[in-house]
Amino acid sequence: MRVLAFGLALFVCSLFVQNAHLSAQTGLKVVGTGDGLEMLREIGAGFSKAHPDIALDIPPSIGSGGGIAAVGTGAERLGRVARPLTDSEVEYGLVYLPFAKIPSAVFTHPSTGVDGLTSEDLVKLYSGEITNWADLGGADLRVRLVRREDADSTLQVLKATMPGWDELTFSPRSKTALTTQEAIETARGVEGAIAFGPYSSPLENGLSVLEIDGHHPTDDSYPSAVTLALIYKDGTLEEDMQAFISFSQSDQARDLIRNFGGVPVGN
Repeated sequence: MRVLAFGLALFVCSLFVQNAHLSAQTGLKVVGTGDGLEMLREIGAGFSKAHPDIALDIPPSIGSGGGIAAVGTGAERLGRVARPLTDSEVEYGLVYLPFAKIPSAVFTHPSTGVDGLTSEDLVKLYSGEITNWADLGGADLRVRLVRREDADSTLQVLKATMPGWDELTFSPRSKTALTTQEAIETARGVEGAIAFGPYSSPLENGLSVLEIDGHHPTDDSYPSAVTLALIYKDGTLEEDMQAFISFSQSDQARDLIRNFGGVPVGN
């Protein structure tokens, strides 16, 4: 009988150790949009120093929609989005916690020879009316257009705020980048390329971030910005999730957001 009890105790202990090991391996993953990814990873690095017991993972982009689907189905516990939740998503039990606003930047490969455009020039470029940078005082080089899919958060902000973009029809010769990182890497690697995405200070390295109508994305008068937020499903908030949410609203995180050219929001 004692042998049986001892064996049962060992079995229970082994299950506990296995579960604890699995939990440690799983850690806390924050999935979703690629907007502000470098900034969020920097926040994550600060969090990991403050909470070495929590294994944090901020993986590459699966889009805001992917993050919402993952958290909504319970596949993941914490997500990151660059668009507001719809009424149905809120009714489904998703909680939305904004933490930063990021300006929507337009940037080019340095070969274009252009460092600023009017909003009218921008519409003419993306509609295909202007096809050579020389027509805008730049290099004699073909314009290579990089756009995003229709549901992209930065594109939605540009359509809502940038003059002429609400009725813009993209040139059929534009390339559609499926992630923010793809748009950035295409603009970095292709001569004559122009793309758009959330602003961060690393964009200034190897790219020309354009002034639009005389305003840089970091200017107060620059009109277009996307709001980044964390999401989770109501009733699932656990200690490690709360720790990361609290850190994202800390003074340290706010300083990091400002260093990346963003504006902190939230509590």
